[in-house]
Order: sequence, then C-alpha cells, then structure tokens
Amino acid sequence: MSNSLIMATAGLGSLLLPLIGKIVFALIVYLVGKWLIGKVVNLMVKSKRFAELDGAVQTFARSAVKLGLFALLFISIIGILGVETSSIVAAVASCGVAVGLALQGALSNLAGGIMLLIFKPFKLGDYVDAAGVSGTVTELTLFYTVLITPDNKRITVPNGSLMNSNVVDYSAEETRRVDLSFSCAKGEDPRKVQEIMLGVMAKHEKVMKEGDKAPFARLSGGTNDSMQFAGRVWCNNADYWDVYFDLTQGITEALGAAGVQAPAFRVIGDK
Repeated sequence: MSNSLIMATAGLGSLLLPLIGKIVFALIVYLVGKWLIGKVVNLMVKSKRFAELDGAVQTFARSAVKLGLFALLFISIIGILGVETSSIVAAVASCGVAVGLALQGALSNLAGGIMLLIFKPFKLGDYVDAAGVSGTVTELTLFYTVLITPDNKRITVPNGSLMNSNVVDYSAEETRRVDLSFSCAKGEDPRKVQEIMLGVMAKHEKVMKEGDKAPFARLSGGTNDSMQFAGRVWCNNADYWDVYFDLTQGITEALGAAGVQAPAFRVIGDK
C-alpha cells in the first residue's frame, strides 16, 4: 500500500470518526430525551393541579407540552450534529411566508383549538352536534376534536371547522324538554285525547310535574283526515331517551286501549 493511500485512509478516518461519534451521541440523546419526555408528561398528568383542570384542557395541554418538548429535543440533536441552530432559525424565518401558506389549515386548526379552550362551547363527555356530525366528545387535541357516535364510530373533526360552525350541546343543561307528536282520526274528541296523554305523562316517575315544567298536551293542528296533538314534558338530561321511548309507547298503547281511532288513509285518486 502506497504512502498516499495510507494518508488518504487516515484522513478519511479522522473525518468519519468524529461524525460517527456525533451520530451515536445524537442517537443516545434522542432515546434518553424521548424517555424523559414520557416521564415529564406522566408526572404532569398525575399532578393534583392538572387533575383539577377541565378534561378538554387536560388533553390539549398534554399534546401541547409533548409537542413542545419534542421540538426542543429536535433542536438539541441538530446542534449535536454540528448544524448551527442560528442558521436553522434564519432559514425558517426566511421561509416563514411559504411555511405559513403551506400550513394554513394546520394553523387554523391550532387557533381553533385554542379558541375552543378559551370559550368552552362544550366539555369532554358532552353530546354535541357540530360541523355536520354528532357524537360524544372524548378528546380535544392541538388540531382535532374526537367524537364517538352512539353506534361507536370515531369521528375526527378539525378544530378550525368546529370553531367556525354552530355547536348544539345536548348535555350542557341539567334538564331537557321531550317533544312528542301524536295523531288520531278527525272525529275523535280532542279533550279525551288530551286527558289520555296527560294521564300517561303524569304517571311516569322521571317526568317533572310542577311549575312551568308540568306536562303539556294540546291539539296542535290537523288535516282533512286527522288531528295532530303535541305533547311536551321535562326531565333530567340523563333521562331524556328513557322518557321519550316510554311515553311514545305508553301513550300509543293508552290511545288504542281507549278506542281512539288512527287517521284514515286516503288512497291516491280518491275524492
């Protein structure tokens, strides 16, 4: 082997060894940093002050802290590899407009998540209707809100879309009104139908019966063949569907038992 080849090999080795050392050190820092981030996040989650926060704030804060710590870890690794962090900052600043345009949707979702935390149109566990979907809110992250539908489908909604849409929170109030509708033949006695409906409503143990939340039943409209009756009762929010289905079935059975006739069906073309 010639002296020039030996010198070239030695020179290459002197260049590679420091680089390999930096890569190994950077890998160690990444693994240790990842482990420390997990520990920090776990300690934060288990703290008493964190437990006192609203559920939506908890999920948002956890994802924000985790993202911020990983960003610091990435910058540290870049510095270990010998890249000047000041040059990275300058490059990011010079590309700020392009990055902002490229991440416009993501930044909109981030801003939407912050606004949701500030104004709190709903909280974790609420059943909401927003952005064209309905479900129970189970998670609020930096960029998305997760809903679970009654049939157990998982819907991920961008925070930007959620913040810019109308939100109907069915779980926000302690009480809720149940609206019912029944029809009968035109020749029936309206007062008799009303009394039957009120009687069934009054017997239900989950229906509120006092003051302005007392059961209500009145004739609300009709056609040439039928009369339409509206029924309204109030109950605790958690009892809504029990009351709705119980009264729907109970009033239908009571009307049938009392001989109240259903509306006649008119065949198309009949006069």
